[in-house]
Amino acid sequence: MINRTQLELSSVPFQPCEYFNDNWQIYQKVLQNDYIKHRELYNVLHKFLLHRVQKPFQLLDLGCGDASITVPALLGTSIHTYYGIDLSQAAIAIAQDSLAVLPCPKTLITGDFTALVPQLLGTHQQSFDIILASFSLHHLKLTQKSDLIGQLFQLLNSDGVLILIDIVRQEAEDRITYIDRYLKNVRQDWTALTPQEVVSVETHIISSDFPETQKTLQQLALKHGFSWSECLYQDSLEFWQLLCFYK
Repeated sequence: MINRTQLELSSVPFQPCEYFNDNWQIYQKVLQNDYIKHRELYNVLHKFLLHRVQKPFQLLDLGCGDASITVPALLGTSIHTYYGIDLSQAAIAIAQDSLAVLPCPKTLITGDFTALVPQLLGTHQQSFDIILASFSLHHLKLTQKSDLIGQLFQLLNSDGVLILIDIVRQEAEDRITYIDRYLKNVRQDWTALTPQEVVSVETHIISSDFPETQKTLQQLALKHGFSWSECLYQDSLEFWQLLCFYK
């Protein structure tokens, strides 16, 4: 059981660049062993883009990382342009190679998407059909999520979709209860990680993860103008979801 006071006091701003650079090996183990259901989540994403997005689409990928898990979900779809943002220069460098197989123009920007999204809005030159935020919004506090969702609504074209892949709390859970439950799963099932790597994961989650409930995310989306939403995936342990918010 996590010490509640420790968890409340340990919350610090997430530093994606440092986390990616310092934990590349852990990240690869998590992907290879499918500990956070990437395969199922991105299979659902691929089917959605393949069967429900018929026209060529422009995609904005927030917190794109090295794009290695995203590219297979985009292959064979009608993607027209790809625009990715990530704070880690190391991740962006790898993403350039990962994205080479996509037959469309690609733009990769190194920076904080919470700062770059308002800049994109300010230019009045960019709009998107699909905005993907995968395991990135949960690092923001509630007010930051609300502000960003409002900005993303404005960046979407008239029939655009915001796709959120992320950790999501059960309706009756608070943050601390969720994290305690999540970390029990990490300690029990993430067996490919060394004890030191488990500690690193725990430290990151305790300090930087701020999941919301599905209801809260839906309320934020409605507040900023989205017309409706649906959940296309939830794992059996109720840790992760794929949510679509329609303009």
